[in-house]
Amino acid sequence: MHEIDVALPDSVHVIAGAADDRPRTATPSGSGRWTTPEAEVTLRQQPDGALWVALAAPGPEGLSRVALRWRHHPGGGRPALVLGDAWERSYGDLQWRGIQPERPLPWYWLGTDPATGTTAGLGVRTRAGALCCWTVDEDGTTLWLDVRSGGLPVLPGERELAAATVVGVAADGSVTPYAALQSLCSAMSPDPLLPTRPVVGCNNWYYAYGRDFGPEAVLRDADAIAEYAGGHPVRPFCVVDDGWTEGGGSAPGGPWDTGLPGVFDDMAGLAAGIADRGARPGLWFRPLLSRTEVKGMRTEVGRPGRIPLDPSLDDTLATVAADVSRFRAWGFELIKHDFSTYDVFGRFHPDMPHEMAGPDWRLADRTRTTAEVLVALYRAVAEAAGDALVIGCNTVGHLAAGLVEVQRTGDDTSGRHWERTRRMGINTLAFRLAQHNRFYALDADCVPCTPATEWTLNRQFLDLVARSGTALFVSVDPAARTARADADLTAAVRLALDGGAPGGVEPLDWLSTTAPRRWRTDEGELTYSWSQPWGAWPPLPG
Repeated sequence: MHEIDVALPDSVHVIAGAADDRPRTATPSGSGRWTTPEAEVTLRQQPDGALWVALAAPGPEGLSRVALRWRHHPGGGRPALVLGDAWERSYGDLQWRGIQPERPLPWYWLGTDPATGTTAGLGVRTRAGALCCWTVDEDGTTLWLDVRSGGLPVLPGERELAAATVVGVAADGSVTPYAALQSLCSAMSPDPLLPTRPVVGCNNWYYAYGRDFGPEAVLRDADAIAEYAGGHPVRPFCVVDDGWTEGGGSAPGGPWDTGLPGVFDDMAGLAAGIADRGARPGLWFRPLLSRTEVKGMRTEVGRPGRIPLDPSLDDTLATVAADVSRFRAWGFELIKHDFSTYDVFGRFHPDMPHEMAGPDWRLADRTRTTAEVLVALYRAVAEAAGDALVIGCNTVGHLAAGLVEVQRTGDDTSGRHWERTRRMGINTLAFRLAQHNRFYALDADCVPCTPATEWTLNRQFLDLVARSGTALFVSVDPAARTARADADLTAAVRLALDGGAPGGVEPLDWLSTTAPRRWRTDEGELTYSWSQPWGAWPPLPG
Protein backbone atom coordinates (compact mmCIF):
# COMPACT_ATOMS: atom_id res chain seq x y z
CA MET A 1 0.00 0.00 0.00
CA HIS A 2 1.42 3.37 -0.90
CA GLU A 3 0.40 6.93 -1.59
CA ILE A 4 0.89 7.94 -5.19
CA ASP A 5 2.11 11.12 -6.82
CA VAL A 6 -0.95 12.78 -8.29
CA ALA A 7 -0.22 13.71 -11.89
CA LEU A 8 -1.26 16.96 -13.47
CA PRO A 9 -4.63 16.55 -15.22
CA ASP A 10 -4.79 16.20 -18.97
CA SER A 11 -7.24 19.08 -19.28
CA VAL A 12 -8.95 21.75 -17.19
CA HIS A 13 -12.46 23.10 -17.77
CA VAL A 14 -14.16 26.15 -16.26
CA ILE A 15 -17.76 27.27 -15.77
CA ALA A 16 -17.81 30.96 -14.90
CA GLY A 17 -21.51 31.78 -15.18
CA ALA A 18 -24.56 29.72 -14.26
CA ALA A 19 -23.65 26.33 -12.88
CA ASP A 20 -25.28 24.45 -15.77
CA ASP A 21 -23.46 26.40 -18.49
CA ARG A 22 -21.27 24.46 -20.90
CA PRO A 23 -17.69 24.15 -19.53
CA ARG A 24 -15.03 26.22 -21.29
CA THR A 25 -11.71 24.41 -21.85
CA ALA A 26 -8.80 26.27 -20.28
CA THR A 27 -5.50 26.85 -22.07
CA PRO A 28 -2.23 25.76 -20.39
CA SER A 29 0.02 28.78 -19.99
CA GLY A 30 3.06 27.30 -18.26
CA SER A 31 4.10 26.93 -14.60
CA GLY A 32 1.04 24.84 -13.85
CA ARG A 33 -1.42 27.55 -14.89
CA TRP A 34 -4.52 27.08 -17.02
CA THR A 35 -6.54 30.09 -18.13
CA THR A 36 -9.80 31.19 -19.64
CA PRO A 37 -10.91 34.81 -20.14
CA GLU A 38 -12.74 34.64 -16.78
CA ALA A 39 -10.46 32.57 -14.56
CA GLU A 40 -7.03 31.16 -13.85
CA VAL A 41 -6.43 27.70 -12.37
CA THR A 42 -3.10 27.01 -10.67
CA LEU A 43 -1.97 23.42 -10.16
CA ARG A 44 1.11 22.71 -8.08
CA GLN A 45 2.57 19.29 -7.28
CA GLN A 46 3.64 19.09 -3.64
CA PRO A 47 6.75 17.36 -2.22
CA ASP A 48 4.50 14.67 -0.66
CA GLY A 49 2.94 13.82 -4.03
CA ALA A 50 -0.30 15.73 -3.51
CA LEU A 51 -1.68 18.16 -6.09
CA TRP A 52 -2.63 21.64 -4.84
CA VAL A 53 -5.41 23.45 -6.71
CA ALA A 54 -5.98 27.21 -6.48
CA LEU A 55 -8.33 29.45 -8.44
CA ALA A 56 -8.55 33.12 -9.34
CA ALA A 57 -11.54 34.90 -10.88
CA PRO A 58 -11.21 38.67 -10.32
CA GLY A 59 -13.88 39.68 -12.82
CA PRO A 60 -17.54 40.48 -12.22
CA GLU A 61 -18.75 37.14 -13.66
CA GLY A 62 -17.28 35.18 -10.78
CA LEU A 63 -16.79 31.43 -10.91
CA SER A 64 -19.11 28.42 -10.49
CA ARG A 65 -17.22 25.22 -11.23
CA VAL A 66 -13.87 23.87 -12.31
CA ALA A 67 -13.33 20.35 -13.68
CA LEU A 68 -9.96 18.58 -13.73
CA ARG A 69 -9.89 15.68 -16.18
CA TRP A 70 -7.47 12.75 -16.19
CA ARG A 71 -7.66 10.44 -19.21
CA HIS A 72 -6.47 7.47 -17.17
CA HIS A 73 -7.16 5.79 -13.83
CA PRO A 74 -4.82 5.86 -10.81
CA GLY A 75 -2.86 2.66 -10.38
CA GLY A 76 -2.87 2.02 -14.13
CA GLY A 77 -5.94 -0.18 -14.53
CA ARG A 78 -9.66 0.32 -15.04
CA PRO A 79 -11.59 -0.58 -11.86
CA ALA A 80 -14.35 -3.17 -11.93
CA LEU A 81 -16.07 -1.77 -8.83
CA VAL A 82 -16.17 1.82 -7.58
CA LEU A 83 -17.00 3.28 -4.14
CA GLY A 84 -17.57 6.92 -3.22
CA ASP A 85 -18.51 8.82 -0.09
CA ALA A 86 -21.58 10.98 0.73
CA TRP A 87 -21.96 14.77 0.76
CA GLU A 88 -22.96 14.84 4.44
CA ARG A 89 -24.68 12.01 6.28
CA SER A 90 -25.24 8.87 4.28
CA TYR A 91 -28.78 7.52 3.84
CA GLY A 92 -28.26 3.77 3.54
CA ASP A 93 -27.05 4.38 -0.02
CA LEU A 94 -23.30 3.75 0.16
CA GLN A 95 -22.19 0.79 -1.95
CA TRP A 96 -19.69 -0.58 -4.43
CA ARG A 97 -20.98 -0.47 -8.00
CA GLY A 98 -19.70 -1.06 -11.48
CA ILE A 99 -18.59 1.96 -13.47
CA GLN A 100 -21.46 4.44 -13.82
CA PRO A 101 -20.04 7.52 -15.59
CA GLU A 102 -22.65 10.00 -14.37
CA ARG A 103 -22.60 8.83 -10.74
CA PRO A 104 -21.39 11.65 -8.42
CA LEU A 105 -18.81 10.42 -5.91
CA PRO A 106 -18.47 13.10 -3.22
CA TRP A 107 -15.03 13.83 -1.76
CA TYR A 108 -13.23 10.64 -2.75
CA TRP A 109 -13.47 7.47 -4.78
CA LEU A 110 -11.84 4.08 -4.58
CA GLY A 111 -11.79 1.48 -7.33
CA THR A 112 -10.96 -2.22 -7.12
CA ASP A 113 -10.71 -5.20 -9.42
CA PRO A 114 -11.47 -8.46 -7.59
CA ALA A 115 -9.90 -10.43 -10.45
CA THR A 116 -6.46 -8.86 -9.98
CA GLY A 117 -6.77 -7.65 -6.40
CA THR A 118 -5.56 -4.17 -7.33
CA THR A 119 -7.13 -1.15 -5.63
CA ALA A 120 -6.54 2.58 -6.19
CA GLY A 121 -8.31 5.86 -5.62
CA LEU A 122 -8.21 9.63 -5.32
CA GLY A 123 -9.61 12.12 -2.83
CA VAL A 124 -9.32 15.69 -1.59
CA ARG A 125 -7.95 16.71 1.78
CA THR A 126 -10.40 17.64 4.47
CA ARG A 127 -11.62 21.23 4.89
CA ALA A 128 -11.33 21.98 1.17
CA GLY A 129 -12.39 25.35 -0.20
CA ALA A 130 -14.80 23.74 -2.67
CA LEU A 131 -17.58 21.18 -2.58
CA CYS A 132 -15.81 18.37 -4.41
CA CYS A 133 -17.04 15.29 -6.20
CA TRP A 134 -15.66 12.83 -8.71
CA THR A 135 -16.98 10.98 -11.71
CA VAL A 136 -15.35 7.83 -13.04
CA ASP A 137 -15.85 6.40 -16.52
CA GLU A 138 -14.17 3.80 -18.71
CA ASP A 139 -11.62 6.32 -20.03
CA GLY A 140 -10.62 8.19 -16.89
CA THR A 141 -11.77 10.31 -13.97
CA THR A 142 -12.87 13.91 -13.36
CA LEU A 143 -12.77 16.07 -10.24
CA TRP A 144 -15.61 18.60 -10.11
CA LEU A 145 -14.98 21.60 -7.87
CA ASP A 146 -18.16 23.49 -6.95
CA VAL A 147 -16.92 26.89 -5.79
CA ARG A 148 -20.24 28.71 -5.82
CA SER A 149 -21.53 30.85 -3.01
CA GLY A 150 -24.80 29.08 -2.48
CA GLY A 151 -26.23 28.61 -5.97
CA LEU A 152 -24.51 31.66 -7.49
CA PRO A 153 -20.97 32.16 -8.82
CA VAL A 154 -18.49 33.08 -6.10
CA LEU A 155 -17.01 36.58 -6.37
CA PRO A 156 -13.56 36.25 -4.74
CA GLY A 157 -12.21 39.55 -6.05
CA GLU A 158 -8.42 39.69 -6.12
CA ARG A 159 -7.80 36.90 -3.62
CA GLU A 160 -6.57 33.46 -4.64
CA LEU A 161 -9.01 30.75 -3.64
CA ALA A 162 -7.41 27.56 -2.26
CA ALA A 163 -9.91 25.04 -3.66
CA ALA A 164 -8.53 21.57 -2.90
CA THR A 165 -5.50 19.36 -2.38
CA VAL A 166 -5.74 16.03 -4.23
CA VAL A 167 -4.17 12.85 -2.85
CA GLY A 168 -4.17 9.26 -4.05
CA VAL A 169 -3.32 5.69 -3.09
CA ALA A 170 -2.67 2.44 -4.94
CA ALA A 171 -2.30 -1.14 -3.72
CA ASP A 172 -1.66 -4.61 -5.07
CA GLY A 173 -3.52 -7.79 -4.19
CA SER A 174 -1.81 -8.10 -0.80
CA VAL A 175 -3.95 -5.23 0.53
CA THR A 176 -7.71 -5.42 0.98
CA PRO A 177 -9.94 -2.66 -0.40
CA TYR A 178 -10.86 -1.81 3.19
CA ALA A 179 -7.20 -1.29 4.15
CA ALA A 180 -6.73 0.79 1.00
CA LEU A 181 -9.65 3.01 2.02
CA GLN A 182 -8.11 3.42 5.47
CA SER A 183 -4.88 4.61 3.85
CA LEU A 184 -6.74 7.01 1.57
CA CYS A 185 -8.61 8.45 4.56
CA SER A 186 -5.33 8.93 6.42
CA ALA A 187 -3.87 10.76 3.42
CA MET A 188 -6.91 13.03 3.19
CA SER A 189 -6.95 13.94 6.89
CA PRO A 190 -3.54 15.04 8.19
CA ASP A 191 -4.82 16.78 11.34
CA PRO A 192 -7.88 15.01 12.83
CA LEU A 193 -9.32 16.15 16.15
CA LEU A 194 -9.88 12.95 18.14
CA PRO A 195 -11.40 12.24 21.54
CA THR A 196 -8.91 11.45 24.27
CA ARG A 197 -11.00 8.50 25.47
CA PRO A 198 -13.76 6.25 24.13
CA VAL A 199 -17.11 7.97 23.53
CA VAL A 200 -19.99 6.02 25.05
CA GLY A 201 -23.31 7.12 26.48
CA CYS A 202 -27.08 7.28 26.32
CA ASN A 203 -29.40 9.50 24.30
CA ASN A 204 -33.16 9.69 24.91
CA TRP A 205 -34.28 10.50 21.35
CA TYR A 206 -35.26 7.02 20.13
CA TYR A 207 -37.73 6.33 22.87
CA ALA A 208 -38.85 9.85 23.85
CA TYR A 209 -38.69 11.48 20.40
CA GLY A 210 -38.59 14.84 22.10
CA ARG A 211 -41.97 14.55 23.82
CA ASP A 212 -43.31 14.12 27.32
CA PHE A 213 -40.06 13.93 29.21
CA GLY A 214 -38.46 16.09 31.82
CA PRO A 215 -35.47 16.27 34.16
CA GLU A 216 -36.61 13.19 36.08
CA ALA A 217 -36.47 11.06 32.93
CA VAL A 218 -33.05 12.46 32.03
CA LEU A 219 -31.67 11.66 35.49
CA ARG A 220 -33.18 8.18 35.29
CA ASP A 221 -31.26 7.68 32.04
CA ALA A 222 -28.09 8.93 33.73
CA ASP A 223 -28.60 6.36 36.50
CA ALA A 224 -29.08 3.63 33.88
CA ILE A 225 -25.97 4.39 31.84
CA ALA A 226 -23.90 4.68 35.02
CA GLU A 227 -25.27 1.30 36.08
CA TYR A 228 -24.24 -0.25 32.75
CA ALA A 229 -20.78 1.32 33.05
CA GLY A 230 -20.34 -0.21 36.50
CA GLY A 231 -17.79 2.27 37.80
CA HIS A 232 -15.58 2.11 34.70
CA PRO A 233 -12.80 4.75 34.90
CA VAL A 234 -14.07 6.25 31.60
CA ARG A 235 -17.36 7.93 32.48
CA PRO A 236 -20.18 7.65 29.92
CA PHE A 237 -22.24 10.56 28.62
CA CYS A 238 -25.93 11.23 29.14
CA VAL A 239 -27.17 13.36 26.22
CA VAL A 240 -30.33 15.46 26.42
CA ASP A 241 -31.65 15.48 22.87
CA ASP A 242 -34.41 17.54 21.22
CA GLY A 243 -37.31 18.38 23.54
CA TRP A 244 -35.68 20.51 26.20
CA THR A 245 -36.90 23.82 24.70
CA GLU A 246 -40.20 25.20 23.42
CA GLY A 247 -41.43 23.44 20.30
CA GLY A 248 -39.55 20.29 21.26
CA GLY A 249 -39.91 17.06 19.33
CA SER A 250 -39.88 18.77 15.93
CA ALA A 251 -36.27 19.99 15.84
CA PRO A 252 -37.17 23.57 16.78
CA GLY A 253 -34.90 26.55 16.60
CA GLY A 254 -33.54 28.96 19.19
CA PRO A 255 -33.22 31.08 21.11
CA TRP A 256 -31.27 28.59 23.20
CA ASP A 257 -30.98 30.67 26.37
CA THR A 258 -33.60 28.84 28.46
CA GLY A 259 -35.19 25.44 28.74
CA LEU A 260 -38.88 24.63 28.35
CA PRO A 261 -40.68 26.80 30.93
CA GLY A 262 -42.09 24.86 33.84
CA VAL A 263 -40.10 21.75 32.90
CA PHE A 264 -36.47 22.49 32.11
CA ASP A 265 -36.18 25.63 34.23
CA ASP A 266 -32.71 24.84 35.62
CA MET A 267 -30.38 23.58 32.91
CA ALA A 268 -27.27 24.11 35.03
CA GLY A 269 -28.90 22.11 37.82
CA LEU A 270 -29.75 19.34 35.35
CA ALA A 271 -26.15 19.14 34.16
CA ALA A 272 -24.97 18.94 37.76
CA GLY A 273 -27.52 16.22 38.49
CA ILE A 274 -26.27 14.11 35.58
CA ALA A 275 -22.70 14.50 36.81
CA ASP A 276 -23.71 13.54 40.36
CA ARG A 277 -25.02 10.24 39.01
CA GLY A 278 -21.70 9.30 37.44
CA ALA A 279 -22.32 10.42 33.84
CA ARG A 280 -21.09 13.37 31.79
CA PRO A 281 -23.83 15.79 30.65
CA GLY A 282 -24.40 16.37 26.93
CA LEU A 283 -26.83 18.62 25.05
CA TRP A 284 -28.34 18.75 21.53
CA PHE A 285 -29.17 21.96 19.65
CA ARG A 286 -29.95 23.25 16.17
CA PRO A 287 -27.70 26.27 15.64
CA LEU A 288 -29.02 27.71 12.36
CA LEU A 289 -32.76 27.93 13.07
CA SER A 290 -34.60 30.48 15.17
CA ARG A 291 -38.19 30.77 16.40
CA THR A 292 -37.81 34.54 16.66
CA GLU A 293 -36.37 37.28 14.48
CA VAL A 294 -32.66 37.76 15.17
CA LYS A 295 -29.62 39.27 13.51
CA GLY A 296 -28.30 37.14 10.68
CA MET A 297 -31.64 35.63 9.67
CA ARG A 298 -32.42 34.81 6.05
CA THR A 299 -35.51 36.69 5.00
CA GLU A 300 -36.08 35.03 1.60
CA VAL A 301 -36.74 31.54 2.99
CA GLY A 302 -38.37 30.01 6.05
CA ARG A 303 -41.65 30.85 7.69
CA PRO A 304 -42.80 32.42 10.96
CA GLY A 305 -41.38 30.51 13.90
CA ARG A 306 -38.85 28.62 11.74
CA ILE A 307 -36.35 31.15 10.44
CA PRO A 308 -32.99 29.87 9.12
CA LEU A 309 -29.85 31.86 9.80
CA ASP A 310 -27.15 32.77 7.28
CA PRO A 311 -23.78 31.35 8.40
CA SER A 312 -21.88 33.67 6.05
CA LEU A 313 -22.73 36.57 8.39
CA ASP A 314 -20.67 37.47 11.45
CA ASP A 315 -23.86 38.05 13.46
CA THR A 316 -24.87 34.43 12.96
CA LEU A 317 -21.49 33.07 14.02
CA ALA A 318 -21.56 35.29 17.10
CA THR A 319 -25.01 33.96 18.04
CA VAL A 320 -23.90 30.34 17.57
CA ALA A 321 -20.73 30.87 19.58
CA ALA A 322 -22.67 32.53 22.39
CA ASP A 323 -25.09 29.57 22.53
CA VAL A 324 -22.27 27.04 22.76
CA SER A 325 -20.49 29.10 25.43
CA ARG A 326 -23.73 29.21 27.42
CA PHE A 327 -24.07 25.43 27.30
CA ARG A 328 -20.52 25.13 28.60
CA ALA A 329 -21.29 27.59 31.40
CA TRP A 330 -24.30 25.47 32.36
CA GLY A 331 -21.91 22.54 32.78
CA PHE A 332 -22.51 20.46 29.65
CA GLU A 333 -19.43 18.55 28.51
CA LEU A 334 -20.73 17.41 25.12
CA ILE A 335 -22.35 19.62 22.48
CA LYS A 336 -24.22 17.99 19.61
CA HIS A 337 -25.01 20.43 16.81
CA ASP A 338 -27.54 19.28 14.24
CA PHE A 339 -29.46 20.24 11.07
CA SER A 340 -27.01 22.87 9.85
CA THR A 341 -26.66 21.30 6.39
CA TYR A 342 -30.44 21.23 5.99
CA ASP A 343 -30.77 24.81 7.24
CA VAL A 344 -28.06 26.02 4.86
CA PHE A 345 -29.24 24.16 1.73
CA GLY A 346 -32.94 23.67 2.46
CA ARG A 347 -32.75 19.93 1.83
CA PHE A 348 -31.10 16.67 2.84
CA HIS A 349 -28.90 14.84 0.33
CA PRO A 350 -29.89 11.15 -0.07
CA ASP A 351 -28.83 9.23 -3.18
CA MET A 352 -25.86 11.55 -3.75
CA PRO A 353 -27.28 14.34 -5.92
CA HIS A 354 -24.76 15.97 -8.24
CA GLU A 355 -24.74 19.16 -6.20
CA MET A 356 -25.57 20.28 -2.68
CA ALA A 357 -27.07 23.67 -3.52
CA GLY A 358 -29.79 24.45 -6.02
CA PRO A 359 -29.13 27.19 -8.61
CA ASP A 360 -31.32 29.89 -7.04
CA TRP A 361 -30.20 29.55 -3.44
CA ARG A 362 -27.90 32.25 -2.09
CA LEU A 363 -25.71 33.40 0.81
CA ALA A 364 -25.28 37.01 1.84
CA ASP A 365 -21.49 36.95 1.46
CA ARG A 366 -20.69 36.03 -2.14
CA THR A 367 -16.94 36.56 -1.73
CA ARG A 368 -16.55 33.12 -0.12
CA THR A 369 -17.50 29.67 -1.32
CA THR A 370 -20.13 27.63 0.48
CA ALA A 371 -17.40 25.24 1.60
CA GLU A 372 -15.41 28.09 3.15
CA VAL A 373 -18.53 29.37 4.93
CA LEU A 374 -19.31 25.93 6.39
CA VAL A 375 -15.75 25.46 7.64
CA ALA A 376 -15.98 28.84 9.38
CA LEU A 377 -19.25 27.76 11.05
CA TYR A 378 -17.75 24.51 12.32
CA ARG A 379 -14.68 26.38 13.56
CA ALA A 380 -16.86 28.85 15.48
CA VAL A 381 -18.57 25.96 17.28
CA ALA A 382 -15.28 24.23 18.01
CA GLU A 383 -13.65 27.34 19.42
CA ALA A 384 -16.62 28.20 21.62
CA ALA A 385 -16.84 24.62 22.89
CA GLY A 386 -13.39 24.75 24.43
CA ASP A 387 -12.67 21.40 26.07
CA ALA A 388 -16.23 20.12 25.56
CA LEU A 389 -16.64 17.25 23.12
CA VAL A 390 -18.32 18.30 19.84
CA ILE A 391 -20.51 15.96 17.79
CA GLY A 392 -21.48 17.01 14.29
CA CYS A 393 -24.83 15.71 13.06
CA ASN A 394 -26.14 16.60 9.59
CA THR A 395 -22.83 18.35 9.08
CA VAL A 396 -20.54 17.88 6.06
CA GLY A 397 -18.04 15.47 7.55
CA HIS A 398 -15.29 16.15 5.04
CA LEU A 399 -15.39 19.84 5.95
CA ALA A 400 -15.90 19.27 9.68
CA ALA A 401 -12.98 16.84 10.11
CA GLY A 402 -10.45 18.47 12.42
CA LEU A 403 -13.21 20.62 13.97
CA VAL A 404 -15.41 17.89 15.52
CA GLU A 405 -14.25 15.00 17.67
CA VAL A 406 -17.25 12.84 16.72
CA GLN A 407 -19.30 12.75 13.53
CA ARG A 408 -22.78 11.24 13.04
CA THR A 409 -22.08 9.64 9.69
CA GLY A 410 -25.51 8.25 8.78
CA ASP A 411 -29.17 9.18 8.85
CA ASP A 412 -31.30 8.25 11.85
CA THR A 413 -31.69 4.76 13.18
CA SER A 414 -35.08 4.08 14.78
CA GLY A 415 -36.74 3.07 18.01
CA ARG A 416 -39.91 2.30 16.04
CA HIS A 417 -38.80 0.26 13.03
CA TRP A 418 -35.81 -2.10 12.85
CA GLU A 419 -35.69 -1.73 9.06
CA ARG A 420 -34.51 1.84 9.39
CA THR A 421 -31.71 0.83 11.76
CA ARG A 422 -30.66 -1.96 9.40
CA ARG A 423 -30.59 0.33 6.39
CA MET A 424 -28.98 3.38 7.98
CA GLY A 425 -26.86 2.20 10.89
CA ILE A 426 -25.20 -0.87 9.41
CA ASN A 427 -24.55 0.78 6.06
CA THR A 428 -22.80 3.83 7.49
CA LEU A 429 -20.80 1.73 9.95
CA ALA A 430 -19.53 -0.56 7.20
CA PHE A 431 -18.83 1.96 4.46
CA ARG A 432 -17.49 4.85 6.55
CA LEU A 433 -15.71 2.84 9.25
CA ALA A 434 -12.38 3.53 7.52
CA GLN A 435 -12.86 7.20 8.48
CA HIS A 436 -12.88 6.29 12.18
CA ASN A 437 -9.93 7.81 14.05
CA ARG A 438 -8.69 9.24 10.75
CA PHE A 439 -11.25 12.02 10.22
CA TYR A 440 -12.91 11.86 13.66
CA ALA A 441 -14.48 9.25 15.91
CA LEU A 442 -17.33 7.73 13.94
CA ASP A 443 -20.89 7.60 15.32
CA ALA A 444 -23.20 5.23 13.42
CA ASP A 445 -26.11 6.50 15.58
CA CYS A 446 -27.89 5.09 18.58
CA VAL A 447 -28.71 1.48 19.31
CA PRO A 448 -32.38 1.57 20.37
CA CYS A 449 -33.83 -0.68 23.05
CA THR A 450 -37.58 -0.14 22.85
CA PRO A 451 -40.75 -2.26 22.98
CA ALA A 452 -41.41 -1.51 19.29
CA THR A 453 -38.19 -3.02 17.92
CA GLU A 454 -36.83 -6.56 18.08
CA TRP A 455 -34.07 -6.86 20.65
CA THR A 456 -32.75 -10.01 18.94
CA LEU A 457 -31.78 -7.73 16.03
CA ASN A 458 -30.80 -4.61 17.95
CA ARG A 459 -28.51 -6.58 20.24
CA GLN A 460 -26.48 -7.70 17.19
CA PHE A 461 -26.07 -4.08 16.08
CA LEU A 462 -25.12 -3.25 19.68
CA ASP A 463 -22.48 -5.97 19.70
CA LEU A 464 -20.99 -4.86 16.38
CA VAL A 465 -20.78 -1.19 17.32
CA ALA A 466 -19.21 -2.02 20.70
CA ARG A 467 -16.60 -4.24 19.07
CA SER A 468 -15.80 -1.60 16.43
CA GLY A 469 -14.48 0.93 18.94
CA THR A 470 -16.60 3.67 17.37
CA ALA A 471 -18.85 5.91 19.46
CA LEU A 472 -21.62 3.91 21.11
CA PHE A 473 -24.83 5.63 22.20
CA VAL A 474 -27.82 3.65 23.43
CA SER A 475 -31.43 4.82 23.64
CA VAL A 476 -33.12 2.67 26.28
CA ASP A 477 -36.83 2.87 26.97
CA PRO A 478 -37.36 1.91 30.64
CA ALA A 479 -40.33 -0.17 29.47
CA ALA A 480 -37.97 -2.37 27.41
CA ARG A 481 -35.49 -3.14 30.18
CA THR A 482 -35.31 -6.85 30.87
CA ALA A 483 -32.65 -8.99 32.53
CA ARG A 484 -31.44 -10.11 29.08
CA ALA A 485 -31.37 -6.60 27.63
CA ASP A 486 -29.60 -5.18 30.68
CA ALA A 487 -26.97 -7.93 30.52
CA ASP A 488 -26.37 -7.25 26.82
CA LEU A 489 -26.19 -3.51 27.38
CA THR A 490 -23.82 -3.88 30.32
CA ALA A 491 -21.44 -6.08 28.36
CA ALA A 492 -21.48 -3.79 25.31
CA VAL A 493 -21.11 -0.53 27.23
CA ARG A 494 -18.14 -1.84 29.18
CA LEU A 495 -16.49 -3.23 26.04
CA ALA A 496 -16.99 0.11 24.30
CA LEU A 497 -15.60 2.01 27.31
CA ASP A 498 -12.51 -0.20 27.01
CA GLY A 499 -12.13 1.03 23.42
CA GLY A 500 -13.79 -1.88 21.65
CA ALA A 501 -12.36 -5.24 20.69
CA PRO A 502 -8.59 -5.43 20.03
CA GLY A 503 -8.10 -4.82 16.34
CA GLY A 504 -11.65 -3.58 15.86
CA VAL A 505 -13.79 -5.01 13.07
CA GLU A 506 -13.72 -5.05 9.27
CA PRO A 507 -16.58 -5.71 6.82
CA LEU A 508 -15.81 -8.74 4.66
CA ASP A 509 -18.74 -8.99 2.25
CA TRP A 510 -19.12 -5.27 1.60
CA LEU A 511 -18.25 -5.55 -2.09
CA SER A 512 -21.56 -7.30 -2.72
CA THR A 513 -24.10 -5.89 -0.24
CA THR A 514 -25.15 -2.59 1.36
CA ALA A 515 -25.57 -4.23 4.80
CA PRO A 516 -22.57 -6.52 5.40
CA ARG A 517 -23.23 -9.62 7.48
CA ARG A 518 -19.72 -11.03 7.67
CA TRP A 519 -17.13 -9.21 9.79
CA ARG A 520 -13.55 -9.88 10.73
CA THR A 521 -12.93 -9.58 14.48
CA ASP A 522 -10.16 -10.51 16.86
CA GLU A 523 -12.14 -13.67 17.61
CA GLY A 524 -12.27 -14.68 13.96
CA GLU A 525 -15.08 -14.12 11.48
CA LEU A 526 -18.51 -13.30 12.89
CA THR A 527 -21.74 -13.47 10.91
CA TYR A 528 -24.75 -11.38 11.88
CA SER A 529 -28.32 -11.85 10.65
CA TRP A 530 -30.07 -8.55 9.96
CA SER A 531 -33.29 -9.87 8.41
CA GLN A 532 -36.76 -9.74 9.89
CA PRO A 533 -39.03 -12.74 9.16
CA TRP A 534 -40.45 -10.98 6.07
CA GLY A 535 -37.05 -9.68 4.90
CA ALA A 536 -36.45 -6.04 4.06
CA TRP A 537 -39.40 -3.68 3.84
CA PRO A 538 -39.29 -1.80 0.49
CA PRO A 539 -40.92 1.43 1.77
CA LEU A 540 -38.62 2.96 4.37
CA PRO A 541 -40.62 3.60 7.56
CA GLY A 542 -40.01 6.71 9.62
